[in-house]
Amino acid sequence: MDYETIRLNTRDGIAVLTLQRPEVMNALSTQMRAEILHAVRTAETDARVLVMTGKGKAFCSGQDLGDRANVNNLNLERTLRDEYEPMLKAIFDCQIPTIAAVNGPAAGAGANLALACDVVIATESAVFLQAFTRIGLIPDAGGTYWLPRQMGMAKAMGAALFAEPVSAQQASDWGMIWEAVPDDRFEAVWQERAQHLATGPSLAYRNVKRAIRGSYENDLDQQLAFEAKLQGEAGHSRDFKEGVMAFLEKRAAKFEGR
Repeated sequence: MDYETIRLNTRDGIAVLTLQRPEVMNALSTQMRAEILHAVRTAETDARVLVMTGKGKAFCSGQDLGDRANVNNLNLERTLRDEYEPMLKAIFDCQIPTIAAVNGPAAGAGANLALACDVVIATESAVFLQAFTRIGLIPDAGGTYWLPRQMGMAKAMGAALFAEPVSAQQASDWGMIWEAVPDDRFEAVWQERAQHLATGPSLAYRNVKRAIRGSYENDLDQQLAFEAKLQGEAGHSRDFKEGVMAFLEKRAAKFEGR
């Protein structure tokens, strides 16, 4: 696919997906959602880690509401089911680690696009805004799923009802995101994080995601059994053997992802 609204660059096992509509703060159009879906599936097979970020001053301002005629005829249920759901599930189910490098404001569906990733790293000047009630809507694009799980019921409810900006530092303190970093170190930090994951044990990373997410559906006995199953798989991997040898030989491990 020839991308028009995003850019996908892959190098040294790191795929960087950049939202490329800075003139509208990277608002999500139908075309952009389709291109993100395609890019995520491509990165999943071509890279060992996927980073999503935005061009310009914003990460993503959410649904593109600029076309009034389009808004008047917008079928939100259809749009969410046919366009958002495949894109969000592709990110959430991605077999490689995913990082949202939030370079600026993330609002509405744009905020929840970031939260679909495994790890969110934000510049300290960024804000997260569940803007939906400002225009008479409820949080969507997975917001009602991720918010209470990542920041707790009380904070999630307040963020959704009041639609007030949450600073990157607040988001970090509340558990919504992994970390907020100074603006002047932002790119260096997310690149270092991406490099760490790209050279790590990708089979183990895949099972980490399965284990932690599975815990929401399991009681303790079920989760312990699930852990044991996944750990058994990891214990038979080449990466585990390499990790042990590297530890004993006091050298850096060279993981293959198998």
